[in-house]
Amino acid sequence: MTSLEVLTVGRVGVDLYPEQSGVPLAQVSTFAKSLGGTATNVAVAAARLGRRAGVLTKVGPDGFGTYVREALEGFGVSSKYVGTSPDLLTPVVFCELNPPADPPLLFYRSPIAPDLTIGEDDVPWSLTREVPLLWVTGTGVSAEPARASQRMMLANRARSGHTVLDLDYRPMFWPDVETARAEISWMLDHVTVAVGNRTECEIAVGTSDPDEAADRLLARGISLALVKKGAEGVLVATPEDRWTVEPNPVEVVCGLGAGDAFGGSVVHGLLSGWDPVKIARYANAAGAIVASRLACADAMPDQEEIEEML
Repeated sequence: MTSLEVLTVGRVGVDLYPEQSGVPLAQVSTFAKSLGGTATNVAVAAARLGRRAGVLTKVGPDGFGTYVREALEGFGVSSKYVGTSPDLLTPVVFCELNPPADPPLLFYRSPIAPDLTIGEDDVPWSLTREVPLLWVTGTGVSAEPARASQRMMLANRARSGHTVLDLDYRPMFWPDVETARAEISWMLDHVTVAVGNRTECEIAVGTSDPDEAADRLLARGISLALVKKGAEGVLVATPEDRWTVEPNPVEVVCGLGAGDAFGGSVVHGLLSGWDPVKIARYANAAGAIVASRLACADAMPDQEEIEEML
């Protein structure tokens, strides 16, 4: 693979999706397997749009770890920086399509997920400093040693190129809200772009009001804030101006993965040098397409599908 344009850092897992929708997990009889995890899905989504993408993460020494590497390569994403934690298992995630728009998740990541054991020796330091776009996540600082490693990556990069923070808040990964806010907030001073929904903004900057959240994000030196408002669209804010981009209505099959499709399109738009509104429109369309499908990584759209929706 040629030199990377984007490196995402963080969560990976094997998603098991019910093949029966609208019923409790106890009544599901069959599941479909898919590659998952926020950082991983964003890389896949970017690769689907023609970007040279890689993931910095870790798996266990098991069959699911092998599956992760093979699936990444199959999607055109470099698995070169997928390490192995010898004493841990590759995470598995079950979802319950009840309700389909916001499915509950059941994470198997105990005693700790391999992707949270990324240490200093696992990091390709020159790559994380020089890659055109580095994508980090809130989950990535929920535990040590990944927290310290991700902090060092950001400090080492010094806001060069595009440095994107996906606020990515999952309450089950944190001891309390205060710890999450402190750790995610620290990263805001070291990135150029922030992406998150209302809940994630409230964790990061203390308010779920989109305009106030955007003000607080921009005050930290960020050049672009994308605040996802669900059915109300996306607030796009820069230090100079702000816009609301309308959503693309679809019949929701599974709400999971839509945000990661959005993220992959943000990557593509930033690397393409698009204006913020064009980025958000493209990302909105990508998210809507994935919401109308079952899986995450396997459901990521290509450019033709997105342009057709637009």
